[in-house]
Amino acid sequence: MINVLKKMISVSLAGVLALSLAACSSGGETQGAGESSNYPERGMAIVAPSGAGGGWDLTARSIAKTMNNTKLIEEPITVENKPGGGGAVFMAEYATKEVDNDYMLMVKSPPILINNNKAEGNSPYGYKDTTPLAQLTRDYGAIVVKADSEFNTLEELLEAIKADPTSITLAGGSAPGSMDHLVGILPAFEYGIDPKSVKYVSYDGGGEAVASLLGNNADVIATDASTIAEYVRSGDVKVLAVSSPEALEGELSDVPTFKDAGIDAEFTIWRGIFGPKNMSDGAVDYWSGKLKEMSESEEWTKELEQNGWQSEYKDAAGFEEYLKTQEQVIVELLTALDMQK
Repeated sequence: MINVLKKMISVSLAGVLALSLAACSSGGETQGAGESSNYPERGMAIVAPSGAGGGWDLTARSIAKTMNNTKLIEEPITVENKPGGGGAVFMAEYATKEVDNDYMLMVKSPPILINNNKAEGNSPYGYKDTTPLAQLTRDYGAIVVKADSEFNTLEELLEAIKADPTSITLAGGSAPGSMDHLVGILPAFEYGIDPKSVKYVSYDGGGEAVASLLGNNADVIATDASTIAEYVRSGDVKVLAVSSPEALEGELSDVPTFKDAGIDAEFTIWRGIFGPKNMSDGAVDYWSGKLKEMSESEEWTKELEQNGWQSEYKDAAGFEEYLKTQEQVIVELLTALDMQK
C-alpha cells in the first residue's frame, strides 16, 4: 500500500492542451457557437467550483486577468464561483446542463479524478465528461495550524492524533476523500495511523478552510502551499510541513518537507482548465492556441511568481494519457484506504 501511495503522490502532474472532441449539432442555434470562424462572439466565463480564496479561484482569476490585460483574448472574461461538494456540485451541472456551452470553462485539479472514483460523496462525472484544454501549474500541499497552536512540528501533531484521533479536527477545502483530505491524512498514514480514524471536516474552498482554522473550528488544515503564504506573512498561521520533494522558495522557504519531517512521501497538485464535453472544434482550437500563448507570456510568468506556482505544461496527447494512467493509480489508492467507489 505504501508503494501505491508513493506512486500516486510522487508523480509530477503536468498540464495540457486538449484533444478536439465532437462538434456541437449543426442544426439550429446552440450555445456552442465555436464552429463559426467568428468565435468568440461574446464574453466568456471561467468557473472556479469553490468559494473565493482557494487554488481554483486564484487560478481562474489569474487566467482571466492575464488574458484580459494582455488582450490575447479581446472578448471579456469573467470569473464565477460555484461552490459545493468540493467541486462535485458544479461538476454535475457542467457535465449535463452546460455540455454544449463553448462560453463556459472550468478550473480543476486532481479532485476531478478523485471525486469520480471515491465511494462517499462520489461524483458520477469525471474528466471524460469534459474537454481538457490546458494544465498550466503545479503546487504542493501544506499542513497548517494557527500561529498560537501548541504544535510546532509535524511529529508533535501526529503524536497527538495517534494518542487520540478524536481530539484533533483536520479541515480542508474539499470533500472527504478528495485532495485536501488526502494531503492531510497522508502523513498520518505514513506515521502508522489508520487514516479512517482521522477526524476530517470539509469546506467549500481553501478560503473557508482557513477561516475555520482562524475561527478555532479546526485544529489543523491541509491546503495549497501557494494560498497559505499570505497568512504566514500576516502572522496568523504557521506551516508545519509541505508535500514538495524539496524546500520551497519565498515565504515557506524555512518550512520542512514531509521527508524532512521523517515522512517518506510527496504530493503534487496540478491545476488545469477544461471545456464542456461537447465543445466545438473551433472553440477547442481557439483556446488551445490562446492558452499556449499565455503560458509563454511574460505576464503569466509574473502571475506564477506572485502566487508561488510553478509552470507545468504539456500537450493534449500527453495530458490525456496521464489522466488515464493517474486515474488507475487513484483507484488503487482509494481502494487501499477503503474509500473506493
